[in-house]
Amino acid sequence: MTISLPVLLKLGSTLLSTALLLPANLLILMAAGLYCQRRHPRAIWLCWSSLGLLLLFSTRAGALLLVAPLEHQNPPLLTQPGDAQAIVVLASGRLSNAPEATAQDLPSATELARLRYAAQLHRSSNLPILVSGGNPDGDAESEAALMARSLLDDFGVIATWQESLSNNTAENAIYSTRILHQAGVHRLLLVTDAIHMPRALASFHYADANMLITPAPTMFFSTERRSINDFLPSGEGLRRSSYAVHEWIGMLWYRLRE
Repeated sequence: MTISLPVLLKLGSTLLSTALLLPANLLILMAAGLYCQRRHPRAIWLCWSSLGLLLLFSTRAGALLLVAPLEHQNPPLLTQPGDAQAIVVLASGRLSNAPEATAQDLPSATELARLRYAAQLHRSSNLPILVSGGNPDGDAESEAALMARSLLDDFGVIATWQESLSNNTAENAIYSTRILHQAGVHRLLLVTDAIHMPRALASFHYADANMLITPAPTMFFSTERRSINDFLPSGEGLRRSSYAVHEWIGMLWYRLRE
């Protein structure tokens, strides 16, 4: 059995990404501390520090240390600019083979929230919508097609354009701006969740510095009401922390690439 080079590269990229994100990065540090403490007893503190950080970032309160600085960069859009020409919505994964939808794919919870907000903006402005997302996992239906179907079925809104070639945020920006330029659009509202917005904006500015972009973030975690449960470890706390770490690493990569 032979494995092609693109498959190997994608596998290597996936493994590296997993190793850099929570909880794998801290578990690797814990394992390194356990290994090293045989010869260097003080290395056990690497284990305890890693465990402490894992507990901290497994809470929603701890996740805010990573999430809030990202979300605060782009406040909610309270007034739409009168010169905007289109709304762009970025993909965010899918629920595959949903049995309640006769085995069709459905938008992920994050993607559905983005679509809901885009539909809201469309109803108040009548601006056309571009949905952006390819099929990075090799699915038969692109995420753009899935999003367009959800917009129509769930919100009664028709997507004017579907960008179905992109497999990541940088490609979202490249291919979406090409479509919009061909349509004479140079000013847009960009819809994604608040954590993702700084990296999405950087991608669009890098793809086309002449495109005027107004951020329209949704899904703010840092403004939620607080409760005692925020200080208890949970899967949701760890998910938010891991998501934020992914965005910080992405922003660092953009800086290094410049």
